[in-house]
Amino acid sequence: MTHRERAMAVLHYEPYDRLPLVHFGYWRETLDKWAQEGHLTAEIAASWGDGNPTCVALSERLGFDFDWYSTFHGSMELLPYFEVRAVEEFPDGSRHVMNRDGVIVLQRPGATGIPTEIKHTLVDRASWEEHYKWRYEFSEARVLESPVRVNDKLVPYGQGGLEFLRADKRDYPYALYCGSLFGHIRNILGVEGSCYLLADDETLYDEIIDTVGNLCYHTVEFVLAAGAKFDFGHFWEDICFKNGPLVIPSVFDAKVGPHYKRITDLLTRHGVDIVSLDCDGMIDALIPTWLANGVNTMFPIEVGTWKASIAPWRQQYGKALRGVGGMNKVVFSRDRAAIDTEVERLRPLVDLGGFIPCPDHRIPPDAKWDLVRYYCDRMRQVFG
Repeated sequence: MTHRERAMAVLHYEPYDRLPLVHFGYWRETLDKWAQEGHLTAEIAASWGDGNPTCVALSERLGFDFDWYSTFHGSMELLPYFEVRAVEEFPDGSRHVMNRDGVIVLQRPGATGIPTEIKHTLVDRASWEEHYKWRYEFSEARVLESPVRVNDKLVPYGQGGLEFLRADKRDYPYALYCGSLFGHIRNILGVEGSCYLLADDETLYDEIIDTVGNLCYHTVEFVLAAGAKFDFGHFWEDICFKNGPLVIPSVFDAKVGPHYKRITDLLTRHGVDIVSLDCDGMIDALIPTWLANGVNTMFPIEVGTWKASIAPWRQQYGKALRGVGGMNKVVFSRDRAAIDTEVERLRPLVDLGGFIPCPDHRIPPDAKWDLVRYYCDRMRQVFG
């Protein structure tokens, strides 16, 4: 069986010869550290991207089959993005920087992770009309100029990529990215800003959600209408933290749920019945909305301090809910015994069916190269 056949068999509860061995990429700092340690070159570290040729080669060296985030992305965010520029600089070397979403953030020398938000450009209808609404207009260029992985290189969709996607002869699963229906909105408004906007101007709040949802729908529609073939659809959100959602679940269900349904119905009409969604944190309160609107595969099932697992979700929702993820990546910084324990913890979850273990986020900078390779070896020994 190919990697593609195995992955789709697992998620459809069909027989397979062995479990696919999947990952979700790496933090840039991880690759830089591994380069410094001599496991790979600086050029490889700099050229890596989800599903690109460097990613494929690195997966093979470590022992993985593929990166779940191997997707075709039409552009479904701001077009053009804001110009990234320094707004103010401080004696300690820190800066206030306007990022590509129009948010001013605090950058500190040497700091990694999510920066502190200082100020948002989108605050009311006037700023929406002036700076954002026109940036969400659909155009065919959003698709035609986007890159497609064709074997060992990337080519534009409009210049050879479509022919490859129509051929449908891949040996790895490839997804159609379907956008972000609220996560990107949260980015440009901020958590506080989105809450205040709901209370202060619900009409504008709805218009923003509908504008983004329509852009995502029309982009997906254009790709599928041309005959491109995909194994699954994929959304990104990241709208939860360790205690639950960053949006009111009932509001999310009423206002965002219908946009999921439009897009997943479109996928179904084109033969795509597996739809995964990337959301970190404790997602339990939002699962009902996703399942009811055609999103059936949770990813990356971040274990975290809240001990997320597919097991209680499967008990509650049955086989309609699938999962990719749920492997606690923190063991990559420990020892072989910790890896062995984690692999054994995964056994009964795999036995449930419809579940593919995957590190529950990017492999972090404290991960040891040899332990990641050991994990891949142990997974192959235990799961075929």
